[in-house]
Order: sequence, then C-alpha cells, then structure tokens
Amino acid sequence: MELDPLDDAALLRAHGRGDRLAFGRLYDRYDRRCFSFITRTLGPPHWDVAEDLHQETWMAVAGNAGAYDAGRSSFAAWLFTIARNKVRDHFRKQKVAFLVSGEDDAAMKVADTGPTPLERVETRELALKLVAAVEALPLAQRETFAMFALGGLTLDEIARATDAGAETAKSRLRYARSTLRRVLSGQRCADG
Repeated sequence: MELDPLDDAALLRAHGRGDRLAFGRLYDRYDRRCFSFITRTLGPPHWDVAEDLHQETWMAVAGNAGAYDAGRSSFAAWLFTIARNKVRDHFRKQKVAFLVSGEDDAAMKVADTGPTPLERVETRELALKLVAAVEALPLAQRETFAMFALGGLTLDEIARATDAGAETAKSRLRYARSTLRRVLSGQRCADG
C-alpha cells in the first residue's frame, strides 16, 4: 500500500487541531519503520535505549506538529530527521565515537521459509552476516542505508535529514551497498 504524503501532512495538521485519531493513524503508519531505523542506527550495544528514543521521537513529533512544513520535506523525512537527531543526541551524551557490530540475537528470529533444515541454517547464517555487516558500517553509511531501506526516503530527503549534500548521501548509500554486496558475494563464494 502506497502512503500518500499529502495525507500525512493533513493528518499532522488534524493532530495539531486536537484530533487524537489523526496522530494514531500517523503513528500506525510509521511506528515499525521508525523503531527499526532507531535500533539499526544504534546497534546492539545501545538497544536498551531504543524504546526511550522511539518514544522521545514521537513525543517530539506530537509536540512540534506546528513546526512541520510539508513544502520543505515529506512527513517521513521529517520523522526520520527527528529520530536521527535523538540517536545522535544519545551518542553525544554517551560520548560514543564510533560503533562496532556485535552478535545480533534478534537476527535469529528472522522469518525463514527454507523447506529443509540445512536451508534454514544457511538462511539464518546469511541473515546474521547481513545484519552484522549493516551494523559494522560507519554510522553515516548505516543511517543513510537505514533511511533508504527502512524509511523509504529518497536520496534528496536523506541529504536534507542528515545535513549532507545530495552527492554525499548518494556516495554513502553506494558505499554501504557495495560493502553489503561484498559481504553477500563472499558468503555465496564460500558456499559454492
């Protein structure tokens, strides 16, 4: 189902006028993608604060509805910019200079459609490897990839959300994809 960005802006305006159902509809549309973006950007060492940052993001959306300008960006881009800033604020407070990937227990819960036990093991291993590769990306590449893959943002929206130029956003996404392709092709070569 394609989401209508104009509808998002109308829902946010309705929320600003006191319509609680309008905010609920926006939340339902973007909740999972926003939370996934936050957890992927944080990485496993900081997952314990993901719920708090997610809540702070939505509180900021609710409290600043009047500041949203549909002419400047889509609601999704505005939401992910707020979420990114919450994550960055957390890192600043924790004095996190860079993130290193660790084991991802959540990847073990990835839905798996392989019909045989061997295919299931291979699928889980590939998912673990992919998630670990995403989490090992430098923060700028990881958040760009997450905004693109999870948030569905365009490169222009990512550039505005990250205060980077369009070419920088494009490069970050290209480097992230290249790294992930290398990891996956290495997995396929090892299997072959």
